Amino acid sequence: MALSACGTSGPGGGSGGASYWFLSGAPQEGIRQHAVDRFNEANPDSKITTTTFQNDPYKTKIKTALGAGQAPTIIWGWGGGGLRTWADAGQVDDLTSWFDQNPKVKNKLIQSSFGPATINGKIYAMPCETVEPIVLYWNKKVFDDAGAEPPKSWDDIMSLVSLFNSKKIAPFALAGQSRWTNMMWLEFLFDRIGGSEVFQAIFDGEKDAWSHPAATEALTKVQDLVNAGGFINGFSSITADSNADQALLYTGRAAMMLHGSWSYGIQQEQGGDFVSSGGLGFMNFPPVEGGKGDPKASVGNPGQYLSISSKATAEQKEIAKKFFTSGVLDKQEVKDWIGSGAVPILTGTQKELAADKNADFVSFIYDIATNGSVAQSWDQALSPTAAETLLDNIVKLFQLSVTPKQFVDNMNAVIGQ
Repeated sequence: MALSACGTSGPGGGSGGASYWFLSGAPQEGIRQHAVDRFNEANPDSKITTTTFQNDPYKTKIKTALGAGQAPTIIWGWGGGGLRTWADAGQVDDLTSWFDQNPKVKNKLIQSSFGPATINGKIYAMPCETVEPIVLYWNKKVFDDAGAEPPKSWDDIMSLVSLFNSKKIAPFALAGQSRWTNMMWLEFLFDRIGGSEVFQAIFDGEKDAWSHPAATEALTKVQDLVNAGGFINGFSSITADSNADQALLYTGRAAMMLHGSWSYGIQQEQGGDFVSSGGLGFMNFPPVEGGKGDPKASVGNPGQYLSISSKATAEQKEIAKKFFTSGVLDKQEVKDWIGSGAVPILTGTQKELAADKNADFVSFIYDIATNGSVAQSWDQALSPTAAETLLDNIVKLFQLSVTPKQFVDNMNAVIGQ
């Protein structure tokens, strides 16, 4: 399933060089490859060979390669639960002391990006690429026609649900069949009600961590929203890959949508002049009355991650670290990411972001990343076993086929797996 390859798939990628596997697909693949090309040109005696894969095949391939001791030198990943599995098995190097010895490398990155790279207090991956928080979008024309204002609290959200339903407009677009789209609602509600420590206890594997009162309150509020008609009719049959949920927003059939920052580019490309004319509103998720969470915090993807295979040779590891120092997020890569409508996980890019055609949006994303925090998506933070159970139970929660108590019991049963 590799879409392109340069070199071998073994741990070294050939004598005297390192190897690097990452995901295919435009524009990300080209940006990654060009960064490697520039590094190779500057370091002809320390070259990196690359191999690219589609998303799902990559997950299978890298797991098999790590287990067989045949992983590439540099391993692209999502951090969190998958990285924990690799670290616990001794398949990737502990980079903590290297970062301590190279503070300039660490300090140039948005510090919240290190969360998913850190396992038991040790850093096992180099954060890279872009930050992708979840955003609450709204259709400005629909709001203006209804005489409505963007929500400032959870109570405002519930009031808007009633208002838009009375006008025969779906309050929220949702691609519920894709499961992870539903998850975003729980991620924010857990955080806004109980603070970041609620999910942190779950991630840390604490016994019965899902039984926290804030979890039950969040689960209940989700079902309150479903019962109030908060989502488009038939949401459980809509897929995110089709972008149908986003079409509902920019065509005015839905007033609001909770989705990733990458949705901005999709709406810009597919929504005609919806974005360019100023029709799209965006904001962070509002507070919940009485909640303990930081209203500046967000959820999503704090970054992407590069690990070094523990089976690589000393020479290959040195090449990887040299790439981390001089190749990852060089000036051209930063420019390329911003040009694609994304925000690199690099501090001090306000000037570049402000000069971009999407300055308002990318500056907004940068502000979230630097003045708050971006907690990792649950299905990436948890182990594959726990994540699958989570996604299945989230679907049942939104379909009202499990109670909050049943959800809690089901999830407590897989803590630590």
